[in-house]
Amino acid sequence: MKRVSNRKPPAVLITGCSTGIGHACALDLAARGWRVFAGVRDQQAGERIVQQAAGDLQPILLDVTDRSMIQAAVDRLDALLGTDGLDGLVNNAGIVVPGPLELLATEDFRRQLEINVLGTHALTAAMLPMLRQAKGRIVLMGSITGWITPPQYGAYAASKHALEAMADAWRVELRPWRLAVSIVQPDNVDTPIWNKLDQSVAALGNRSEKTTVDMYQRSMQKVRSSGLRMGRTGMPTSRVVRAVRHALSARWPRARYPVGLRTRLAFWGAGNLPAWIMDRFLQSAVDR
Repeated sequence: MKRVSNRKPPAVLITGCSTGIGHACALDLAARGWRVFAGVRDQQAGERIVQQAAGDLQPILLDVTDRSMIQAAVDRLDALLGTDGLDGLVNNAGIVVPGPLELLATEDFRRQLEINVLGTHALTAAMLPMLRQAKGRIVLMGSITGWITPPQYGAYAASKHALEAMADAWRVELRPWRLAVSIVQPDNVDTPIWNKLDQSVAALGNRSEKTTVDMYQRSMQKVRSSGLRMGRTGMPTSRVVRAVRHALSARWPRARYPVGLRTRLAFWGAGNLPAWIMDRFLQSAVDR
């Protein structure tokens, strides 16, 4: 564990802790002696994670698209941490808005970016004064889709591509204050996010023009099937947790943490293979 300021334990704010990766990271760090502030969507989710935690874990109601909730989180942490500041911020909150770009309403695309990108920016900017006080760490939750874009996931991939750019900019811009910035890039993970995919695709078809939906019917059904399969076969959250923990506590954190063999192969292919080969690979990943 890194030693910062004159007190223990180090403090970290993690968003999206109701389920999945954020939930697992919060429990892991609390059990290892961190003071964890777990951002959750509602009071029930906060009560559940507190009951499961072994260590110092405090839930915070936090919607990263709500400026008033962000300010409330800033005020609370500032009052609790004082001049010690915040040692870590893990930007994990995110959603998947699936479907062909032609069928997506602009409002749906905007919601994808509001949560995954603009919410990350707003929260990080608000927490920077406390992060500077502790010379803390910033971790962004990227994805394999931050480098490659599978069909039917254009909006989601756009949000993860944006996080890659933000991580690069922040890493250089914040260097004068010795604030390390890392992005974790997992392949699909076994989390509840994929269980919601089937409902999202079905709702998309119900809202769109029937003629246009009919043209995409076959590919949309494949996406629904692939989403259910990813929920069953995704890597365990523990692999992502290890990467987040390293980014927060290692003496020399990495700029990027690709997690999973397929992620590494995809990154290599994106830089070395012709586009038509990558297109076939991406299409086959959905068609399986």
